[in-house]
Order: sequence, then C-alpha cells, then structure tokens
Amino acid sequence: MTILVVDVGTSGVRAAVVGPEADVVAYRHQRVPALTPTAGVSELDAEALGRAALVAATEVMEQAGPVEAVGITAQRASTVLWDRATGRPLGPGIGWQDLRTVGACLVLAGRGIHLDPSQTATKVAHLLDAHDPDRSRAEDGELCVGTIDSWLAWVLSRGGLHVTDPSNAGVTGLVSREVDGWDGDVLDALRIPRAVLPTIVDSSGPLGPATALPGAPIIAGLAGDQQASLLGQGCVRPGMAKLTFGTGAMLDLTVGPTRPAFERKGPHGTYPVVAWRVAGQLEWGLEALALSAGSAVDWLVDLGVVPDAAASGPVADGCDDTDGAFFVPALAGLGTPVWDYGARGTLVGVSRSTGRAQLARAVLEGIAHRGADLVDAAEADAGVSLERVRVDGGMTANRTFLQALANATARPVEVSRVREATTLGAAFLAGLAVGTWSGWDEIEATWVSSDVVEPTGRLDRTRWRAAVERSRGWVPTLSGLSF
Repeated sequence: MTILVVDVGTSGVRAAVVGPEADVVAYRHQRVPALTPTAGVSELDAEALGRAALVAATEVMEQAGPVEAVGITAQRASTVLWDRATGRPLGPGIGWQDLRTVGACLVLAGRGIHLDPSQTATKVAHLLDAHDPDRSRAEDGELCVGTIDSWLAWVLSRGGLHVTDPSNAGVTGLVSREVDGWDGDVLDALRIPRAVLPTIVDSSGPLGPATALPGAPIIAGLAGDQQASLLGQGCVRPGMAKLTFGTGAMLDLTVGPTRPAFERKGPHGTYPVVAWRVAGQLEWGLEALALSAGSAVDWLVDLGVVPDAAASGPVADGCDDTDGAFFVPALAGLGTPVWDYGARGTLVGVSRSTGRAQLARAVLEGIAHRGADLVDAAEADAGVSLERVRVDGGMTANRTFLQALANATARPVEVSRVREATTLGAAFLAGLAVGTWSGWDEIEATWVSSDVVEPTGRLDRTRWRAAVERSRGWVPTLSGLSF
C-alpha cells in the first residue's frame, strides 16, 4: 500500500508517494517562497501554498497511481486565518520566523505569560486584531485559524477538516502543559475565541477523505516537520536523536511518554516538544535549535566566495585547515544553548594567509561546531549519551561538511538515504493508521543510511567556545530579550 505525503517547507511544497519498503516512488516540488516585505517580517501566501499542494499531489498520483492514505507535514507555528464559508485566507499568513509580535510577547511576560514571537499564539492575536478586532466574526464561528498542517488538511478535504495534531499544537504557545487541550488563560489574555481553533487529534489515525484529490484517499497522518524527520530517521526509542541541517539546524531527541521536568527550557537550552501522539499516547521529545546553518553558506554565495552552495565543499577542500580562523554562524542570533538573539556572525583568527578556501572551510566547520553544540546540550538536558548522529536536510549533500560534523561531535555521522526525512515520517504516521506498517519495530527497521562518515580528527572545541563568546551581546537590546 502506497502513501501520499504533502510537505510544506519555508520555500515550497513537496509531494511524494512512499511505498511499503519506505522508498520514494514519485516526487514533485513546487516552489512557493516566503515573503519578506520588511526586516523582521515573514509572510506566506496561503492560497498559493494550497494550489501548489494540489498540483504537486495530483502530479505524483498520476505518476505512481492510487494511494491508500495521505500524510501531512509542514513548517510549524506559521499561521493562517481564513473565512470558514469561502475558504479564502484573510490576507497573508504569518511565517514562524516573523518577529513583529516581539513587543506583545514582552508585555505578556510582564503579566506572567511567557510566549516566544516564533510561536503561533501572538500571530493569531495579530491576525484577529487586523481582520476581526472586536472578535465578533470569530465568536460566531465564521473564521478559522490554524498552522500550516491545519490549512493543508482543510484544503485537501475541501473544508471537511479543521484539525491539528499535538506535535504542531505543542509549539503554538496556546495549549496546556500536557498538550491535552487549549489553554484558557492564554486564550483569554490574547482574546482568542475557542471557536476559531482546530480540533487536536492524534498524529496517526483516519481523519477524513481528501476529496480534492483523485480517489479521495483518507487523510491519516499529521506531524510537524522536525518530528516527522525524527520518525523518518527511525528514532522511535527513547535516547535516539537526529539532526536536520537546512536554513537553520534542529536536533530532536526522543524522550518517552513522560514530559521533561523543566517547564520551558532546560539548563542547557533545549525545550520540550511532543514528538507524536498515537492511540492517545503522547511521545515526548527534546529539541535544540541553531538559527543559522545553510543560511551561512548562502552568505558565502552572496559574497561571491563560492559560486553556489554545492561548491562550498570543493572550495573548502582547497586547504587542509582554516589556519586558525573560526566563523560563528550567528547571522540571526544564537539559539541553543545560550539563546542570545543579539549575537551576530563573527569571524576571528584571520591573518594575511586567510584566503577563499580557509573562509569556506571556517563557515562549514562553524556550522559543524553548532551541530556539536546541539548534541552536547541535548545529552546534558536529557541525561543520555548519543553514540551516533543521524542527519538529514539539504546540507547532507556536502561531504566536507559531514566530515567536519563527525570531527566536531567525535561521533560517526549516519546520513539519511532520503534527504528530506520528513517525507518518510509523515508516511509512517499515515501508514500506521491503514496497516502499511504494523508498528514501531517495523518502522525502526526501515532505517538504512546512505553513508556513514567516521571521525578522522577532532576540531578545537575550546577555541570554538572562545569565538562564540566574542559573537555574543553585539546588539544589546536583543541580547537582553528572554522568551
């Protein structure tokens, strides 16, 4: 039995058909980039995303044939407000990177309600303030709000489903501590009527037909992108973890059925997330974040140091080491473990001998060091030891980077055979619901790496930490923010 997966990232929509051997048998991509009209503002065209999803899904089904079920995975926290009767969005959606609600978060913190501007909560309030300031339409049930998974389920079902799952709901800032319902105190503080919010359902289970697609296959899986990647890399047991390297980098670690003890962030800067919920049982995880990864390679391209991202590895291979140069990829601040929004990208240790190759290598090694930072933080907050690192994402095409990551973490790096493992994770959740896979053991057994990169040396972590300290506090007003 084959599974259709629709996956919305920050730059576009992917559709794939996955077979019972966890193999991708058909694939399409539709580019729909985020909109950045001004600094700190990130928006999305929800209608364009919906159209692209329908086109890509229909094309892969034409190629691969009928599917048994549909899995949906998407960027988390990005928010759409739409009219329930027409299904039309009310203006642009707000992307997860959008910072326009920082002020609102600070005001709420003064009242004891701690929200991050990257979460959904204040984005919902902002959209309602703009389109329904007195909340009359929302109270009357005329409006719907949701994260991208909710919007996709609505589009694919032609308005039959207004749902989300705990892996997505858990990062909205709108749910209870145990993610068993919406938080009334937060809703009241932001004047968000419950009537606009989706129903929270299991991550795996039959939800309703995708009537907008040929054959109306059942929608049976929902997951946030990072949790889908965790599952897609077979990390179904407590203590297993993966790293995803795209524009930024995220580490997710499976914890088990018990929520981590800390409320918001652990001592080493990780935070609790719901990995998935199946048959009513929550699986918890920890997450760690580096705000810049592939974006630092894009910066090299913009500077003309390398012609394109793929060339960064070969250019870096033009030297054996950086000759003492270190680059801290803090182009948008530092996440885990220090959470300094005012840190900025920093190049130190430059000498007259520093050239193009050394700069390219310093950037790749800097991203690898940040990956090692995430591993160290997750191990410390979870109290586990990771023997190996599983990785996916666009940067895994760069062998020079993978070697630097193995050397920075002092661990073998196992590379996902499917570069965007989100696809497999969403397929597994949908497939569990319809019997394509029998359970966690069978899903775990599907993991086969395309490559294993062993450490060949050790990057200097002591000098790296010194470089990080030099990057911190560059924009004091932002460095003082804590969410």
